[in-house]
Amino acid sequence: MEKTKLLTITVIGLLLLNFGTLGFLFFTGTNEHRPPHGGRPEPKAIIIERLHFDAIQQKEYIKLIQWHRGEIEKLDGNIREAKNELYSHLSQTETNVKAKDSLIAAINSYQKQVEETHFKHFEDIKKLCRKDQLEDYTDLTEDFSRIFAPKPKGRRHD
Repeated sequence: MEKTKLLTITVIGLLLLNFGTLGFLFFTGTNEHRPPHGGRPEPKAIIIERLHFDAIQQKEYIKLIQWHRGEIEKLDGNIREAKNELYSHLSQTETNVKAKDSLIAAINSYQKQVEETHFKHFEDIKKLCRKDQLEDYTDLTEDFSRIFAPKPKGRRHD
């Protein structure tokens, strides 16, 4: 057999194998386990599914999410402002140590409030659970850090 014929057959075979694999992945499984736009599922969907929330619990959970996001956005804004002010001191010829330390303490305080807000949010989710859902909640807590981890971003150039 000629080399070009062998190469052509190999390429066609690999293409068919790739298309077959993609088709298998696309057409298997249920849609409820697939994220809406590729990537990983949203934390909200994971929690609703794993805790088996009914319609009423889902409505209450959405209210909790809205409160939580509002609080975190405010705190993130405070952190951003304090960091901007802190970094503005870098352009000065001499750093005001008291001002720097004060701003770093404020950032730490805001970050502490962020973590307390997250913790309260998880406690509020637990309060939504019925007794028969508490075991699922306990199992879910082991995955919170993974579920709520920041989404991977592009490569940074530091």
